[in-house]
Amino acid sequence: MITKEELQHKIDNKTKPTGSLGKLETLAVQIGLIQNTLSPEIKSPAILVFAADHGLTAEGISPYPKDVTWQMVMNFCSGGAAINVFCKQNGINLKVIDAGVDYDFPDGLPVIPAKIAYGSRNMLKEPAMTMDECRRAMGKGRSFVQEEAQKGCNTIGFGEMGIGNTSPSSLLMHRFTGFSIEECTGRGTGLLPDGVKHKISILKEVSQKYNPQTPEETLATFGGLEIAMMVGAILEAKAQNMIILIDGFIATAAVLTAIQMDAGVRDNAVFCHASEEKGHQLMLKYLHAFPLLRLDMRLGEGTGAALALPILQAAVNFLNQMSSFEAAGVSNKE
Repeated sequence: MITKEELQHKIDNKTKPTGSLGKLETLAVQIGLIQNTLSPEIKSPAILVFAADHGLTAEGISPYPKDVTWQMVMNFCSGGAAINVFCKQNGINLKVIDAGVDYDFPDGLPVIPAKIAYGSRNMLKEPAMTMDECRRAMGKGRSFVQEEAQKGCNTIGFGEMGIGNTSPSSLLMHRFTGFSIEECTGRGTGLLPDGVKHKISILKEVSQKYNPQTPEETLATFGGLEIAMMVGAILEAKAQNMIILIDGFIATAAVLTAIQMDAGVRDNAVFCHASEEKGHQLMLKYLHAFPLLRLDMRLGEGTGAALALPILQAAVNFLNQMSSFEAAGVSNKE
């Protein structure tokens, strides 16, 4: 087994002052440990975007109508969204998956049908998913990652599209971290202050209604179909020993959930950016995570993961290609 000390020794003998590449060095060590090698590689990077609707939108917790979910999926299919642009720019294989959109997509579109249901249920009235639906969603997520692994992918990120999905993410964060609903809840897609107050009151009522006992029950009660699918995908990415690119608030809530089921997920998770969505900074702090980018983004879709990939590539490249002091004939420090 390659050790942290061996990787650090290789890094410290590059033609540079010790520690001068900062977080890039930390990232190189993490990737080397994930792949158990002194010469890691980024192979066939992929981002899977899971889309689903949420029954709780009936309670006015988002300023956008839920039709925007399927409309944005159509935009992904035509290549017009930010995630399309950034994946194309950075050579990332993008797949869009219908986990539970309340819409029937026409045949022939580049969207993968994996619909478990036409959206989650209204949590104010009943749990978001049955245990069977939640497990099926997680299983689908695992299968999509297995497919990517079989094609040689060793670096995978996850995005989402689902009007209202900051609410289940806030609830999962609240349950797993103990932070208050107020601390976990933000503007989402752009709520005004009165809208945020209403959202908080709804989420408090939902949280008080249920008392799930296990992480899986908590996910089924408070999650969403795209989040459950992402949790399964993250767990499988760990099982396949992939580098896991974590996007913003919703993806971090999914990885937080996955960590409750397999603590080892944390070792493979690279936190790509710090979202502007309230709660994300707290969740990152809770996970002792240091995001690679701070661009004041809060879009989702996997955009932060796509933008961070060149930084991972740079970490791998300097580890593999930079000269050592000995090879370059440069004097090292005493």
